[in-house]
Amino acid sequence: MNPLACSLNDEIQRHNPAVLRMLSALGKELFFPKGILSQSAEAKTKAHRFNATIGIATEGKAPMYLPCMHEKLAAYDPADIYPYAPPAGKPELRSLWRQKMLRENPSLRDKVFSEPVVTNALTHGLSIVADLFVDAGDVLLLPDKLWGNYNLTFGTRRGCQIRTYATFNASGGFNVEAFRESLGQVAEERGKAIVLLNFPNNPSGYTPTVAEGRALVEALVAQAEAGCALVVVADDAYFGLFYEESLKESLFGQLANRHPNLLAIKLDGATKEEFAWGFRTGFITLADGSSNGSPALLEALNKKVMGSIRGTISNCPHPSQTFVIEALQSANFTAQKQQKYEILKQRALRTKEVLDSGKYDASWDYYPFNSGYFMCLKLKSVDAEQLRLHLLDHYGVGTIAINSTDLRIAFSCIAVEDIAELFNLIHQAVCDLS
Repeated sequence: MNPLACSLNDEIQRHNPAVLRMLSALGKELFFPKGILSQSAEAKTKAHRFNATIGIATEGKAPMYLPCMHEKLAAYDPADIYPYAPPAGKPELRSLWRQKMLRENPSLRDKVFSEPVVTNALTHGLSIVADLFVDAGDVLLLPDKLWGNYNLTFGTRRGCQIRTYATFNASGGFNVEAFRESLGQVAEERGKAIVLLNFPNNPSGYTPTVAEGRALVEALVAQAEAGCALVVVADDAYFGLFYEESLKESLFGQLANRHPNLLAIKLDGATKEEFAWGFRTGFITLADGSSNGSPALLEALNKKVMGSIRGTISNCPHPSQTFVIEALQSANFTAQKQQKYEILKQRALRTKEVLDSGKYDASWDYYPFNSGYFMCLKLKSVDAEQLRLHLLDHYGVGTIAINSTDLRIAFSCIAVEDIAELFNLIHQAVCDLS
């Protein structure tokens, strides 16, 4: 094992041995090399005469670039666009995102958590978590309403066993009892679990109530106290898009610093929160489980995160980080974001109004939704894949078949005045097939 990896492992062991046990074999091996990047960083501060370190081309003390490319980016300093960004992301962006997290999650204000590290959006963050904490045979616990890419990221790539529990109970709330029971089974069998909490949920569009969220946290803390090593990941891709009564904060705040056997990880980003999908700018933030937190342990974990980044994509795109910085610093940011939120909220509420009209009761029920981009129909008489294809071929309507009964609808991309027509067409297609 590389001496740098050994040193990071020793640091983690010194501050919280439980976290070292959570790491996968690969996670233990990972480190951030003291190579070209660290030498270039030193040169950046001290090489006042010539800096012949990092592999970019310069012209007149500025990065070299093509004018035909820069003409559309002329508002930006070439230094903020063309050079490599630091492996952990631009420090200014990391600081701004941390400040944003604190504003939007009051429960974090007295907690110790890491400086966010920039990722190539959420999927990259999930991949980093899988590399650091998942060995073949480990168990990932998910609700049965889940984003299919988790299977590829954790199952196919890392050999993880994926176990699910019923997302909803008979009364239409989050099934905390099913979660508690499934978590207990995994804890008893394995002594370790990776738990992924995705709220607002994709595909159902549901965020738990405050009481349900508190119960989820209590179940996790109880298993940590019983000795289970828990890596709990808050996939907050759609954070902030809460339209009705529900949690308005990430559960990361309630999970941070709760128990040494519980490591909390927050994955979020500008992707959906700031309507910048193609920028691929996300963040991974960690919170130590001990009551006082351990900045040294968090720094060691961040070095392993950076090692994963360095060993795969090297670093994340520079231009998109600059664009997000500009947006976060804009005087218009809050008002413009609120305007877009209101549009999505109107679409969600109109969707619920149309579905509650009673016109479609013979064709489907729908799963609870109160947030995010999506909702799911539970079809009563036709197969979801058959319906999806029929809608495409005969009505020009695109939907997503989740399984044989569930059809996902992205109300996020349907104008409010078109929502009734959309569901009328889906209903007509069901009637065609029935």
